[in-house]
Amino acid sequence: MIMTAVIMAGGKGERFWPKSRTNLPKQFLNISGNKSMIQQTIARLEKLIDIRQIFVVTNELYAELIHAQIPHLPFENIIIEPVGRNTAPCVGVASLIIEEKFPDSTMVVLPSDHIVENEERFVSILITAAKVCEERSDALVTLGITPNYPETGYGYIESTDRKLVVNQMDVLEVNQFVEKPDINKAKQYLAAGNYYWNSGIFIWKTATIRRYIKEFMPEMHDILETMKSAFRSHDKNEIIKMEFHRMPDQSIDYGIMEKVNNIYVIPCIFGWDDVGSWTALERISEVDSNGNVIKGNVLSIDTKGSIIESNGKLIATLGLEDLIIIDTEDVTLICSKHRAQEIKSIIKELRNQKLEQYL
Repeated sequence: MIMTAVIMAGGKGERFWPKSRTNLPKQFLNISGNKSMIQQTIARLEKLIDIRQIFVVTNELYAELIHAQIPHLPFENIIIEPVGRNTAPCVGVASLIIEEKFPDSTMVVLPSDHIVENEERFVSILITAAKVCEERSDALVTLGITPNYPETGYGYIESTDRKLVVNQMDVLEVNQFVEKPDINKAKQYLAAGNYYWNSGIFIWKTATIRRYIKEFMPEMHDILETMKSAFRSHDKNEIIKMEFHRMPDQSIDYGIMEKVNNIYVIPCIFGWDDVGSWTALERISEVDSNGNVIKGNVLSIDTKGSIIESNGKLIATLGLEDLIIIDTEDVTLICSKHRAQEIKSIIKELRNQKLEQYL
């Protein structure tokens, strides 16, 4: 069995502003540990997959960054999207290139900026998922994170009670993918016990996803076939650059996963976090006796439940609660912790006021 991987690394990590910026987004930052998030992602995949069989999809801005941070990744394995078109085109183009180089491979698709604490467990689950795909050639497998609190920021996957047992792991049939819930729905999902956080990690045979793209996204399939024909006589990145603009702006969840019947979810507990906003630091970082996450030159008095990061100069706080304070070289963010998901509204306003130098 040949295994390949596709890492999606084109995002801007806007909810991690002002530390995540256009020229250095979240996946290239050291959020947890002494490696960047994409370096950690590559390292855990290399426990299972040869670096020559790992591909990174990104935009032109970040190709050199990826090469600098992961110098042993073959440069031709960096697939450049000329414009953002969501995850379905990303998966489609990567599957086309991988199918040509590694026919009949089993393909892992995953984001570049997630935390995984138990990497051995993660790898063993990928092996199980790949085995399911080998044994059931029409199967698509996703990893569902077993929730431990009612999260409203994630989509969910509802399983049925039908299951396979593979490598002593439960592999459940998927009933449906559901959108991000309100808090009451999230509590119901937690209580039900058969809803899992959608990790955005998928495993399938390359030929299988190409077949489903043809069936459910025929417009995108036609563009991919045009690319495939041109690959023989032209540079791949040039062809992608020319044809990619015609791609639909659609997620793989909506385009394929919500329409296919043969989908399985493996319930997972391996210390996962998508580090979607600043409040994730409370889950992945050391918290002091007052519930604060503090990094850098900070003096806090009677300050509780806050996330404070200094870029060098002293930040002194007194009598604060539930705030996010992030200081960078040119920006200081002060935000209610409960509105961390709304940081994108600051990004929007900066654009409206033509203050792009702060993005």
